[in-house]
Amino acid sequence: MAKKEPGKIERIAADLRMKIESGKYPPGSKLPSASELQAAEGIAFQTARDVFRALEREGLVITRQGKGTFVTPFIGKITRDGTGRYQPSARSEGGARGAFEAELNRLGLVYKPSPTDIGRGRPPRDVADAFELHHSAKAIFRQRAMKAGRDATDPDEGFVVQLATSWFPVDIAGGTPIEQQDTGPGGSKNRLADLGFAQRRIRESIEVRVPTPEEAAALNIPDDRQVYELVHHASTAEGRVVEVAVHVMPANIWRFSYTWELDAD
Repeated sequence: MAKKEPGKIERIAADLRMKIESGKYPPGSKLPSASELQAAEGIAFQTARDVFRALEREGLVITRQGKGTFVTPFIGKITRDGTGRYQPSARSEGGARGAFEAELNRLGLVYKPSPTDIGRGRPPRDVADAFELHHSAKAIFRQRAMKAGRDATDPDEGFVVQLATSWFPVDIAGGTPIEQQDTGPGGSKNRLADLGFAQRRIRESIEVRVPTPEEAAALNIPDDRQVYELVHHASTAEGRVVEVAVHVMPANIWRFSYTWELDAD
């Protein structure tokens, strides 16, 4: 039986994918427009758009409204070491301002600082419950779109790889560097330790979902691309929860790694 040839969309997408992976179109480079692809391949304009849509779902390209379609700046996976990333030596390695920056450094990427929205507000119900707060009480939040890049000298270069919102009890973190833009080496976890609230137990839960329209826009991904939602609870040795963080991360560029020591039989 003759092998069925792939459809036009699959065939053209495969050709572009090969050119991206071979480096003909390097990370960050601009691809032909839908009109140019239409003319070159003799296909309908909608078919050309569907080709780019297929590559977007794979995480290989991104489309910027009014500017065109570009190869994603990072092709590969960022590994989140769930067991080692919060060790003090890991999260401040090389002067990093936290585990995220240290992870990027190890990949040869550059942490691109972006403004953090800092304030006090009523946290979601599950966060208030974790802090044992009254439903009308406020907590400190730090909300940011976390960016990576390749050029440390260009402040406009880079791409958002996750959205993160962290919450802290006011009676612990109020009036401290945790309410400042730059929390210093090691980030907020080191500052909590300085205050006598070192984190000793971490619990994380992960689920896969589609992003909200606002999240998709912030991450510059199609609204049908899956994301991980990771909820992080950090407690002291005495069992007090001192941080709850929610991370929203494109599933195509993140990988999770965990290591356990098992008791002997």
